[in-house]
Amino acid sequence: MAEKNIVIVNQAVNYLTIGLCNSFNNHGYRVTLITGSIHTQGEYLHSNISVKYIAKWKEKPAFSKLRSYLWGTIQIWWLLISKFRNNDVLFVSIPPNAYLLSIILPNRCSMLIWDVYPDSFKILGMDEKHILYRIWSYFNKIAFKKSYKIFTIGDRMAELLGQYVNSEKLLITPIWSIFQKNERVAKNENYFVHKHNLMDKFVVQYSGNIGMTHNVELLVEIAKLLKDESDILFLIIGRGPRADSLIKYVEEQRLNNCLFLPFQSDTDFPYSLSSADLGVVILDGVTSKGSIPSKTYNLMSFGIPILSITSKESELHDYSIRFNYGKSFDGTELRKAAEFIKEIKMDKDIYNQMSKNSLEAAKNFRRNNADKIIELYMNDNNL
Repeated sequence: MAEKNIVIVNQAVNYLTIGLCNSFNNHGYRVTLITGSIHTQGEYLHSNISVKYIAKWKEKPAFSKLRSYLWGTIQIWWLLISKFRNNDVLFVSIPPNAYLLSIILPNRCSMLIWDVYPDSFKILGMDEKHILYRIWSYFNKIAFKKSYKIFTIGDRMAELLGQYVNSEKLLITPIWSIFQKNERVAKNENYFVHKHNLMDKFVVQYSGNIGMTHNVELLVEIAKLLKDESDILFLIIGRGPRADSLIKYVEEQRLNNCLFLPFQSDTDFPYSLSSADLGVVILDGVTSKGSIPSKTYNLMSFGIPILSITSKESELHDYSIRFNYGKSFDGTELRKAAEFIKEIKMDKDIYNQMSKNSLEAAKNFRRNNADKIIELYMNDNNL
């Protein structure tokens, strides 16, 4: 039996890519991982897997991020053409342009798409007439047509990718949570709750990036609507270029119901997540159609109801309806969102049912989804 070799490419590896690598390894593949860094959360990379390091992904400033993308892409090309030209290749996530190398590589290449480019550039104000947008779109059609397999995470993203490739070629494979069971820590046993005086508060929590495109200001506006509800606290955990301006705005508006904290360590993360009575997931309406932030799955796994602020055309909005673990509102419905927060705080029956629904939904997003990806990859019948 011929040896099966695959190279998995992701410049910034997290638990999802680790899960993919390990599942390929468990299915008899000889796996090589090309990456700039590995962030271990909950699952360790198997010792059988070979790692080839390239330039680290830089989060900021923008010039450093672009440089890391370009230099990383060159290094990926050189490794694949010089050392792994006979291996299968699976491109995952970062650099966002790396999968376009498949056009010129001799390898059998596949892609796992979590963010659709160039469509994501619309967040930055780029329209479809921009030369970069048009060139990238053109190369997408070539790369996707040539690809062996294309995986994506939901129906809405598949619709978005349908402009570049026959939809019959797309394989929809949901991802999974860091946490594989309900590990939520009760408030009275949670040191994070006691440390930040959250015991007597209904905590509405956003945890994630606070960048130019994350619209966290919408949550602050909801907090402003509920500033007289002294037992509701808006806990915003994260960092980003808009954090300082939001903190200043909160101070100017005297919103004592908002608390900003930095990202928590991996050790503290389960405790900070457990402190949430209601989790918040926000997506920019321009690119929300197919994106599902990983925090969504983590909230589900802890049975935490979810407030989504997103487009009605988003997969996240569809999830809210399908699983009934919370409610979804767009950016024009902040008063409705505020009323929902008050309702779910006051009505324990509604809260408990949505909490149960969230836990039930989490069963769809377990670690075995990685194995399902590998099974689809190995199945030539779905070409």
